[in-house]
Amino acid sequence: MRIGIVCPYSFDVPGGVQNHIVDLAEALIGLGHEVSVLAPADEDSPLPSYVVPAGRSVPFPYNGSVARITFGPVSTARVRRWLSRGQFDVLHVHEPFVLSLSLLAVLSARGPVVATFHTAMTRSRALAVAQGMLQLVLERITARIAVSALARKLQVEHLDGGAVEIPNGVAVAKFADAEPLPGWPGPCGPGQGGTLGFLGRFTETRKGFGVLRDAFVALAPERPGLRLLVAGPGDQADLYEGVPPELRDRITFLGRVSEEDKARMLRSVDLYVAPNIGGESFGMILTEAMAAGATVVASDLDAFRRVLDGGRAGEIFPTGDAQALRGTLARLLDDPVRRAELSACAQEVVAAFDWPTVARRVLEVYATAIEATDGRVLDEEWIGPT
Repeated sequence: MRIGIVCPYSFDVPGGVQNHIVDLAEALIGLGHEVSVLAPADEDSPLPSYVVPAGRSVPFPYNGSVARITFGPVSTARVRRWLSRGQFDVLHVHEPFVLSLSLLAVLSARGPVVATFHTAMTRSRALAVAQGMLQLVLERITARIAVSALARKLQVEHLDGGAVEIPNGVAVAKFADAEPLPGWPGPCGPGQGGTLGFLGRFTETRKGFGVLRDAFVALAPERPGLRLLVAGPGDQADLYEGVPPELRDRITFLGRVSEEDKARMLRSVDLYVAPNIGGESFGMILTEAMAAGATVVASDLDAFRRVLDGGRAGEIFPTGDAQALRGTLARLLDDPVRRAELSACAQEVVAAFDWPTVARRVLEVYATAIEATDGRVLDEEWIGPT
């Protein structure tokens, strides 16, 4: 099958949607399909061979963050050329309501269109204002996918329709087989050592790093070997805000890391902490940490609770409560049996998120979209070997 996938966000800046698209494309290619991905990116950017750059992007505030997108007549022309050359059996766009390539691709498409919605926006004012344009986009979408129950809720409550819920995937083997960073995680004994991990934009309030930092500052004096490993974009000076000077050498900052080093980082911690305080529709980093074998500690967000099977595959603490997080961390660091139990359950849960499994579910939606538009039915070999 010839599959065209469109990403609205720039490949020059890493992000969850971009990573999702890369992993999906590679899983589909592994199942024997021909895939082309169109995304904002500079012409000279280092990109996978299946990614077609659509030009430089511009920053745009979106969902509590800043997205880098591209739009306008030049972008429209590039989208149309790509569609014409690709002659795709199905077009798969991500976040089609973002003012970028996905929206342009939907409006230019002539065949079956599948749309994946990643964001769980519950407020409908912006959607109501743009209802006319959104309706035009929706009428051209053949089938919808939502990566979480919250993202699906948006479809049902505000967009007059449903969506197939298919979670983000994770390349389980890549994380499980990664080598830890040299010297990590180190000893973890009662009352002393242990390594905590955090990955993300720690300067973004909704990521909740301040909650973890406060818990670390309260716990570290009681545990001389406790360390915190942080990766992600941001200024190191901001990382140490509110941390006493005598504790700063126990925080290691890796900065922005590659996908390979992200896997190694997650293999280097005893507890991966997700202290986010809102704005999450799924929790991709949780599945990656689970695949890497880390014990997960996450705030009590609905999306996180679903990924962790209600707390069976990881510990959940009250959102925004640094003192409660401190107690949870201390208890788990002193209890290797409990950590092992959680990790074992996490391995069972994360198997359902492995990309080959997720990709086959996406292919089933493609089949439905193709059949709905012109009667073509996906042959068994198109779905790939089981």
